[in-house]
Amino acid sequence: MYEIRNYYFKPELFEAYRTWARVKALPYLKRELDLIGFWTNLPDAPQITGQPMDNLGPANITWILRWNDITSRNDTMGKVFQTPEWTEIFKDVPGGLPSYLRMEVKFAEQIG
Repeated sequence: MYEIRNYYFKPELFEAYRTWARVKALPYLKRELDLIGFWTNLPDAPQITGQPMDNLGPANITWILRWNDITSRNDTMGKVFQTPEWTEIFKDVPGGLPSYLRMEVKFAEQIG
């Protein structure tokens, strides 16, 4: 099972976020979770087809985690994001929690 996390982070703080993620968050996340990858958008305009998007547009941060099942995911996430170490790391997110204008978490299974 895969967890796909998409965030729309405030554009004016995006570069500061990239630095925070690279320097502070990723070492912890890689150590504590089965992190498949962590991506931030390039400055190129996204290619959108079909229905128009809302005023925020597409997510500008995506990361993917691998899990055995939803129970182990729920147990682990509850522990990993409540540690004193993560609390210390997260307090330095540029602009704090309000800078995440949208957060989306979805679960997927590999079919091929």
